[in-house]
This record gives sequence, C-alpha cells and structure tokens, in this order.
Amino acid sequence: MSKQGRMKVSLAIVLAVSGLLAHAQDAASVGGPGRPPLKPLVNPKALEDSVNRKNLLNHAHQFLGFSKLSNNTRAFGSKGHQATLQYIKRLLDQTGAYDIEFEKFTYAYSEATSQLYVDAQSYPTKGVGYSPSGNITAPLVVVNNLGCEASDFPEAVKGQIALVQRGTCQLGLKVAFAGAAGAVGTIIYNNLDAEPISGTLGAPSRPQGPYVPVAYISGLNGKAFIASIAQGNEVVANIRVQSFVEDRETSNVIATTKTGDRNNLIVAGAHSDSVPAGPGLNDDGSGSMGILEVALRLARYRVKNAVRFIWWSAEEFGLIGSEYHVEHLSDEDRQKVALYLNFDMIASPNSGYFVFDGDGDATDIPGPPGSEVIEQLYRAYFDSHNIRTGSAVFGGSSDYQPFVDVGIPSGGLMTGASGLKTAEGAQWWGGDAGVAYDVCYHLACDVVENLNVDVWERNSKAIAHSVASYALSIEGIPRDPRPPVRSLRVSKLSYEERLHLSCDHDDDII
Repeated sequence: MSKQGRMKVSLAIVLAVSGLLAHAQDAASVGGPGRPPLKPLVNPKALEDSVNRKNLLNHAHQFLGFSKLSNNTRAFGSKGHQATLQYIKRLLDQTGAYDIEFEKFTYAYSEATSQLYVDAQSYPTKGVGYSPSGNITAPLVVVNNLGCEASDFPEAVKGQIALVQRGTCQLGLKVAFAGAAGAVGTIIYNNLDAEPISGTLGAPSRPQGPYVPVAYISGLNGKAFIASIAQGNEVVANIRVQSFVEDRETSNVIATTKTGDRNNLIVAGAHSDSVPAGPGLNDDGSGSMGILEVALRLARYRVKNAVRFIWWSAEEFGLIGSEYHVEHLSDEDRQKVALYLNFDMIASPNSGYFVFDGDGDATDIPGPPGSEVIEQLYRAYFDSHNIRTGSAVFGGSSDYQPFVDVGIPSGGLMTGASGLKTAEGAQWWGGDAGVAYDVCYHLACDVVENLNVDVWERNSKAIAHSVASYALSIEGIPRDPRPPVRSLRVSKLSYEERLHLSCDHDDDII
C-alpha cells in the first residue's frame, strides 16, 4: 500500500474512533441511548443554595388555607390535614423523582372544648380528651392528696365538683374516682402555676367509675380557689364541656428517591398534623414544609445513598404514625436505614438553635451509636455560619423516639416550644429572655405571622446540607447489624403518657 493510501486509512480510523467517542459522550450525557439526561450528582452547597424563603412561605400560605377547611386546624384525619397530605404528594409526583406511598392506619381521635365560670367570672381552661359533654353548676370540694385513690375523695364531694391537682396518676383515674364518689364534675389544676398545654383522660372509659365533665386549669387559679375555700367561702363553679370521640383513618406519606442505594437509606421526617386548637404552622408545618422544599430541590440530582422523606401523621396524639411505621418494618428493613433526621418546630418566633445531643455530653442521654456523627455535622454547619447552638435531649417527645428505640442513629434540629428563653439564649440568638420560644405553641395563633422566617430558612438550608451530605457518604455511621428489637418503648405507654410525649417539646432543651 502506498504512503498516501496508508494516510487515507489512518485518517478514516481516526474519524471513526472520534465518532464513536462523540457518540459515547452523547450517550453519557443523556444517560444512555433513548434515555433522559443524566442528572448531576447532588452537591451539598448547591442544594443548600436552592432552598429559599419565598418557596417556604408559599407552602405556608397553602397550609394555612388547608386549615380553613376544618375550622382552622390540620389535626390528623381532618379535611385540612387530608389536603396537606395531598398537596405534598402532588408536588412530589410532579418531580418524577420519587416512589411515593401512603402508609395507612386508624387511630382514635378525641377532641373536647371547655369553659369555666367561678362565681360568674370566666377562667381559662383546656378541654380534656374523652371528657363527657355537660353543663353543670355546683360548689367546689377539695380532694385529699392527689386523688389517685378512691379514699382521697371525701363524702362531701357527692353532688359537688371535685377540685384535684395534676400529678402521680393519670387524669382519667382521678376523674373516674370522682365519678364513683358521686361528684357531678371535676376541675383538675396544674402542678405548675402555668396553664396546662393539653390533657386527656386516656381512654373512653374506666372500670373505677364513670367519667364526669372536666375542666383543666392553671395551678395558680387552682391554688386561689383552695385558699378561698380555706377562708370559709363557698366557691361555686359552672363547667361547660363539648366533646366527641371517633376512629379516624390517616396516613404517613413516604417518598423515596428512585436513585441511590436502598441498603443505606437516609430518612428525614417531620409530622404533618397539627393540634386541634390551631393550624400548626410552626408545629410542625415548619418541619414539614422544610423537608418538602428540600425534597423538591433534591429531585434535580442523583444520589449515591437513597433518601426517604416521611411526613408522619398523628404525632400530636403520641407519635402514632412514626411508631406504626417503625413497628411494622421488618428487621431486615430496619437494618437498611442508615440514620434518621427529625425536624419538629424549626421556626419558633423567639427561636433558639438547638441540635440533638447525639453524644450525650450536654444532656447525659446519648442517641444510638452514630448519633454523635450527626450532631457534629450540624454543629460544624452552624459554626460555619457563626451561629451558636444549644443542645436538645433525646427525651422522647417527637418522632425520633421509635428510631432511637431500635438503635438507629438519629439527630435533628428544633427551635423551642413553650419553654422560656434564657438570658444566655437571648445573648446568642436575640429575642426576649423570659419569654416562651413559641408563645403560640399549640394555640390558634400558630399562623404564618408566627414563623421566624430567617431562622426557618437557615434551618431548612441546614436540612439540605445534611441530606445532601449523607446522600453522598455515610462515613462514620456504623453499619454493623443491630440487635433486633421486639417492642418499642412508645408502644408500652398509656394514651395519656403518649400524649405527654407530643406536648412537652421543651423537656428536650438544655
């Protein structure tokens, strides 16, 4: 072959190889022949930057609108709550990036409202779940001790209203003993001067006696009534209660990325329901909307480890949705969960920045092994933004608890509920010392204006940073097989004890 012929052949080969390479590059850019473009691998900074307050506030106005479908509440099973779940699913469906399921279960819903008038003056009171309805007027009789024994109720209580302090035993037991003693009503006063947050009798009925209408008041007012009686005055009260109980079907919404290793699942959760008293834009609309916005932005990317977002239902009735989910996971599926991240109240108006104390150094209650790694990630993130962080305790008051119970490394963020901000906290984060982190906690005023948008946006960006980081690597998180757990701590609690878990977020703050 001539030199000129060899040159022509060589040129043909080069062109052919170049064409093959170009075709291969084109195929790679679209994820393969005939496939859609391959998404870029998630980048923590890029995902964080894509989260913004405008989108968060758009969700907030939607959530508030949903609450108006059911008398300004998004309590589980209500029209407002159902609309919330459908909104979350619809937005996620539009991304095409997730496998989505509704995990259904049924639970007893109870709601009560009450009014109290003493000597014709109105006093603040909380409705107590499972209290019978009624409108009764009678003098008050002070119960001996804490009303946890039938013998604590004197004969004088017959036909009168029993006045008893909260503490030691369940509220329902006190009321049943009052009914058995012939009382026509019960006023329970808090064991703190403050007003109680909420309460329940714990079950529809009890063998110890019949329930009677109940009012639940502050310790301060209860003590004032006792002092007046001790001075020889007759204190006459009027209790008005309206209540109902019904079984409600509801769902957790579970969205799992279609890409990524499902043997190393990153799970992020927040509860989608509010208390019956209000729309719950901070508790826990803020967490629900935070993870929703992160999920929508994450849909643009590929992940190495699969990410699962879960919106829990019936948290406000005692972590019901999260317990149901974890309890119904097989041991094999529990092992696939690498870690759990929880976000319950992340936009309190008088906020603090609290990170769950994974290593237990500040609280003496560590999370399962690996939780300290999650804590360190969040501390480092906030340090990089010159934000001081306090410590939150794994005290059992939110949806992390079932995961902790089975040994899954856990962590998360919160900004405070009914507890009072300290002087040190005010110095660190601004706001008002001696004032609750959220003055609208579990109240009707937990609306859009109750949200601290600056803090909410920062915490949502922190969620994005953590989700993206763990979607890339779980270095430091133990992946040794965990011993099987047959029953969860939460499942052993009474209804009232469960409700206490969901009502005392500030037990979690140090």
